Amino acid sequence: MAVKYWVLVLLLLAGSLVQAGPSIESWKTSRGAKVMYVHAPDLPMVDIRVVLDAGSARDGDLPGLAKFTNAMLSEGAGDWDADALALRLENRGIELGNGSLRDMAWVSLRSLIEPEVLDVALGTAQVVLAKPRFDAEAIERVRQQMQIGLRRSLQSPGSVAKRRFFQTLYADHPYAHSPGGNETSLTAIRRSDLERFHDRYYVAANAVVAIVGAVDRETAETIAERVTKGLPKGRHAPALPAPPTVSGGELRESFPSSQTHIYVGQSGMARHDPDYMALYVGNHVLGGGSLVSTLGEEVRNKRGLSYSVYSYFSPMRVDGPFLMVAQTKNEQADEALEVMRATLARFVEEGPSEEELEAAKQNLIGGFPLRISSNGKIVEYLGMMGFYDYPLDWLDTITGKLAAVDVEQVRDAFSRRISAPAGIAVIVGGSG
Repeated sequence: MAVKYWVLVLLLLAGSLVQAGPSIESWKTSRGAKVMYVHAPDLPMVDIRVVLDAGSARDGDLPGLAKFTNAMLSEGAGDWDADALALRLENRGIELGNGSLRDMAWVSLRSLIEPEVLDVALGTAQVVLAKPRFDAEAIERVRQQMQIGLRRSLQSPGSVAKRRFFQTLYADHPYAHSPGGNETSLTAIRRSDLERFHDRYYVAANAVVAIVGAVDRETAETIAERVTKGLPKGRHAPALPAPPTVSGGELRESFPSSQTHIYVGQSGMARHDPDYMALYVGNHVLGGGSLVSTLGEEVRNKRGLSYSVYSYFSPMRVDGPFLMVAQTKNEQADEALEVMRATLARFVEEGPSEEELEAAKQNLIGGFPLRISSNGKIVEYLGMMGFYDYPLDWLDTITGKLAAVDVEQVRDAFSRRISAPAGIAVIVGGSG
């Protein structure tokens, strides 16, 4: 009884830390971009992140197009080629970044709030977002970089296994292909394709502007208007189709390696899934915990089959995957796969114990303040929240929702959503 009392106290205390967290405001710019803003006066800096529905799910028939387009943003814009752009930023301590995933692409900016520096930062970001040059030399440079990255990934059995898993699970769905594309598509992409993609998806209606820093609301409004000023209003990207229903199966692929990589999983959940919290907390017990997990105990500790074994849900705009992942000696691959499946089946049937669940919740809630411990981390959360249309109080309420999850909810969610005997298994390594 005393242990449960102190666990409850810790959960409440951890929750109160976040309750006192950032106050979020939101509005739309005159061109239709959504804005998420937090006033953070402690440092004379501002972090800005423009998130767009322009990830690889929008590639169409040219896998890698979204990533290619996004990479071109830092290779020259407006009157500045890549060298001039880099020099313009370095001389003023301005940090400009960009990236893309399956759902989203983004441009990030960090600057001092000194008026002269901030003016240059915002003016640069505006041009980078709206007027990339797509110079021929830069296009070939990025193409080569992506081709090298692709070839390097295909030399890793883990990367190959993950690629094959997504291809198998999602079939002809936009999530099926890797954001980095393939050799054929990277060779085929032309400047006109990059311009077409940019014109369609880099528009205000498709954008979220996240702002965190020592700027007041009025200044934040000016910032949001300015960075999106050059973007056409446009229209939001269309809704993605639901992923296909794929029956279980097993794919084995030989690879010249001493280690075999195993990916086992199925369709998981979307960002607004009603079972999100139960599945998230339950997975922390199953294989998401950094130190202790059921999979780790059965596969690693008891049998020594794998040093690295874990599981995770990857929620996206529509159902992302649920995955169990392990790396093991070639001769132990079959045994490791069997133990992973058996462990999952038992977890689906029985769920976690009360003690395991309380420990998981304590770990998740206690660690949450660290996830929003800097302006850079907060701005990433704001971008995510705006992109997926989370409520403004999400950071305030998440710890309470985590604390409320009970064993029966976890057992019920896993039993309905996870098909232990089925699922897709991809095994890459050894003799195949």
